[in-house]
Amino acid sequence: MGILRVCEFPKDRILKQKAKRISRIDSSVQNLIDDMIDTMPHSHGVGLAAPQVGVSLRVIVVQMPEESPIAIINPEIVKCSGEQEVTEGCLSVPGYYGEIKRSAKVTLKGKDRLGKEIRIKATGLMAEALEHEIDHLNGVLYIDHVENSEKLHQIQKGHSDNSKVGGFRE
Repeated sequence: MGILRVCEFPKDRILKQKAKRISRIDSSVQNLIDDMIDTMPHSHGVGLAAPQVGVSLRVIVVQMPEESPIAIINPEIVKCSGEQEVTEGCLSVPGYYGEIKRSAKVTLKGKDRLGKEIRIKATGLMAEALEHEIDHLNGVLYIDHVENSEKLHQIQKGHSDNSKVGGFRE
């Protein structure tokens, strides 16, 4: 297990590419999940998608405060409803945060790390994090959702980290 380098936009092109579905969950996928889980808190994030660590596979990890991390393979949002205005930052877009709209509720399906089918219903921060991470798997960054330049903000000098800006920093 280890800490992986987090890719940054615009330097790393993988961030704008659609990730590949995982057809077989083998030891390389298990090792990737372990490394992503190790990397996430080291980077002060609540979620991480494989493309952010340079791997074009459809796997995400998410960890809400005071909860255990979860890994989801081939996640897919099957239902979403409502809308919430959120302030997001991203490990792959350091130095900025933006005001965007996300779904208030999402239902997601995928597989856990053992290959078992799972379904997750989420609201609030968890819904936001799942939507954010699945966007990464589709080559979409939160800045692609920012409606205008007035809603994208640069972190002020002296604030070396934008962790948990508005409650969420992936």
